[in-house]
This record gives sequence, structure tokens and C-alpha cells, in this order.
Amino acid sequence: MRFDLLLRGGHVIDPKNGIDARKDVAVAAGKIAAVDDVIPPGQAARVLDMSGLYVVPGLVDIHVHLYATAGNRDAWAGDYSILPDGFSFRSGVTTMVDTGSSGWRNFEDFRFRVLDRAATRTYAFVNIVGLGMSSIEAEQSIFDMDPRRTADQARRHADKIVGIKTAHYQLPDWVSVERTVEAGALAELPVMVDFGYFRRERPYYELVGRKLRAGDISTHCFRGPVPCVGADGKVLPYLYEARRRGVLFDVGHGGGSFIFGNTVPCIQQGFYPDVISTDLHCLSMNLGMLDMTTTMSKFLLMGMPLYDVIRTSTIAAGEAIGHPEHGHLSIGAAADVAVLNLLRGSFGFRDSFGGTLPGDRRLFCELTLKDGQAVWDWNGRAGVDYRQMGDAVGIRPGEERVMPTA
Repeated sequence: MRFDLLLRGGHVIDPKNGIDARKDVAVAAGKIAAVDDVIPPGQAARVLDMSGLYVVPGLVDIHVHLYATAGNRDAWAGDYSILPDGFSFRSGVTTMVDTGSSGWRNFEDFRFRVLDRAATRTYAFVNIVGLGMSSIEAEQSIFDMDPRRTADQARRHADKIVGIKTAHYQLPDWVSVERTVEAGALAELPVMVDFGYFRRERPYYELVGRKLRAGDISTHCFRGPVPCVGADGKVLPYLYEARRRGVLFDVGHGGGSFIFGNTVPCIQQGFYPDVISTDLHCLSMNLGMLDMTTTMSKFLLMGMPLYDVIRTSTIAAGEAIGHPEHGHLSIGAAADVAVLNLLRGSFGFRDSFGGTLPGDRRLFCELTLKDGQAVWDWNGRAGVDYRQMGDAVGIRPGEERVMPTA
């Protein structure tokens, strides 16, 4: 057999390669081996019928919190974080990026306890604060914001650290942003800024218009305090100017960082986010945000084309973190695949503050492959009819046997 697995008859959306059509996708040795209009099923050891479904690259969520082992109460480095594998694959996500839960002091512990043990592909932004998000008080400590040590840690763990993060800063100065950008420059990495408390002394338009560099990321771009729309109902020009400078706008939905009142007019006027992400944590996973496919569904309903919803959840996200090898179905790429069902019916969606949006469509993940292996299978599509499996199923060969009754 040429291929281990053939996904047959699905509608493939692969924006990196400009594909938006019915295609077959073949997998061999954990890699994408072929994408074509028709691949003979006899060439594959197993064939899965994808008719009526969308076959897309494994989703890349660049804003999550995963340091659940830190033990801190009421903190994103602790109780508010989640462990990746229980939440990634079931929503089509094969790659997750922790955003600043750990800092230069505790990143190695985070890596040992979480990142290196997950089946999900994981990366991280390291926090400019040495103790990361261990408490809201720690995040205000300018004495623990060390650009040199942060950059050194990023270089030491270059296989995992993809950028520098600052978050939740409350003071009226620019210290957290400026030191984060300094660390990013030293490490030659992008930064992600959660602007924290919006103070009059440091306006948001100055952050994206002057402080951030090309490739840097402003997350929570549809938060309530973000000035998005003017009195005339038009998207404010400074946002377009920042985008022309190369600043990236990331959704980071979360539990308090996304309102329809800001997002709907932006989407309707064509100002789409550069990256769709969840800000997944314990305070966002059960109300409002829920998961990646729900977040994507909201943008689809607000008027963003499905192709762009997929693009900003796959290849655009991979490129934003400096890993363009993720988020596409190119020949030779890791066979990370999400199979999505676009359900039709009557659905309702919430933002972070209880605002609702009704809709008639909802994306749901049917099947997820990572490195060619099924890691989520809602309808048993990758399984085999049990009646065809013989009598030795579930018995360890050479170690167990069925004992007859007396």
C-alpha cells in the first residue's frame, strides 16, 4: 500500500496552498503524502469517508494557559490553567501556545511538568515577569521584569519559546511593554501584549501605533476598552495604520476579553483579526468562549468567510509564532488534520459578558489526526466494525487468555 490512510471525498480548505475544493488527502508515515482530486482507494490501507465534511489543517491556538501544575490559587499559573490534552484534540487543535503563564524564573518547571509531557504540540510565550502569572501582584513587579534574563531563557529553550509576553499590568506607565519589547529585540522574537488595565496615560492607539514592532501581537483586540469604532460607526483609522506597520491583532477571546459590540462592526467592515485564538482557561471554557471551534463559529456568523476563519486559525497562527511548518496540508508536512462538520440548525453564542448572538451554523470537530494518528473521533469514523475484528480483541497476546468457566 502506498498510503496508511486516505481521507476521501471531503471539502479541503488549506489556505497556505490555496485549496478550497473537494479533494482526497492521503497520509503515510505520519506525513501528508498526497492531496488530489481523486486518489484510488485501493492505494490505502484504510479509507475514511469524509463526504459532507470539511478537511482542514490541524488548528493552531496561539493563546491558552497550560501551567496547571504550579499550585497557585486563583492564578493563571495555577488553578486557572488547564492541561492541554483534555481540551485540544476534541476541538480540532493540534498545536497550543501558552501565553505567559510562566516567566524566566519558573519556565523550566513549566516545561518539565507540562510542555514536555503533552501529546498536544506545545509552545510558549515566556512572561517578562520572572514568576509569570503566579499572582496579579507579581505581574506588577517592575523589579522582576528582566529583559536580559528573559531573553537568555528564550534562547536556551528556543525549541519551545516563541515569544515574550506581558499581561494584566495595572500601573499608568509603559515599563512592562517597553521591557517586553526590549527582551523581544534581544531574543529576536515577537512579543504579545495583553494591555491589562487601560489607563489614560498609556492609550491603546499608542501601543499599536508606536510601541509594537512589525510581527508583534496585540491580543484581546476586541476587548471592551479597545477603541474600535468611531461615532460614525466606522472602524477607526489607527487600526488599519497599525496593521500596515505589521502589528498583528489576535482575538484571545477568554473570559473577559471579547464583546460582540466591538467585534461585529469590525467584521462587517472587513477588519478581520490576524489570528483567531481562545485564551482557554478555567474561567472561559464553560461559559462564553467554550472552545476553538465555537470561537471560530462566532466569526463565521458575524460575516467572516469560512476560508478566512480557517486561515486565521491555521497557517496565519503558525506564521505568527515563527512556525510556518504548522497549519497546512503540504506534501511532507506533519499529518495534523481537523475534520469539521458545519452543522445547520438553531444555535446561540455568548461573548465574555453574556451578550448573545443567534446563528444557524456551528462548526463541530468530528475527527482530529496528529502525526497521522486519530486522537479525537466523535463518531467512531476511524474505527472498525467490531463484528469484523475476530475473537482476540482486547487480549494481550502471550500474556492473557480467556479462561473457560467451570
